[in-house]
Amino acid sequence: MVGIKLAELERWSRVMAAAGYSGTPLLKKLGYAAGQRACLIGVPANVAEVLAFERFAMRRVLKNAAMLAREKGPFDLVHVFVSEAEGLGAVLADARKRLIPNGMVWVSWPKKAAKVATDVTEDVVRSAALAAGLVDIKVCAVDAIWSGLKLVIPRADRR
Repeated sequence: MVGIKLAELERWSRVMAAAGYSGTPLLKKLGYAAGQRACLIGVPANVAEVLAFERFAMRRVLKNAAMLAREKGPFDLVHVFVSEAEGLGAVLADARKRLIPNGMVWVSWPKKAAKVATDVTEDVVRSAALAAGLVDIKVCAVDAIWSGLKLVIPRADRR
């Protein structure tokens, strides 16, 4: 389990605010809440705050997206970090199968400004999501490197 000190979180909050980001705490923006069953995939070290949340009822931390196919679920929340578009559609289809009807999937990818090699964009994520039966409802800056798109099952398709 990754621990993070309050002072470190406060320092990162000041850095984010100085960079022009919202003052809303990251975990609140992402909708992380006590009691959720979560699957966190490929979380980079610089986003330790995501791993530090300790109030999940159940948490699975996977090194890569290919491992999701072996998970049973159900999950209230799946958060996957990707830098390659290849395989994203399959990951989102797997996530949808393991998601509770009113659950959420966050896909995070490196921003262009971060100068990280990637072929993932908001449009790539949205297209893969639609093909997997998910729709986007929110976009946010995860940090100075990562963006995120929140996906859900359309209301008409929830059972």
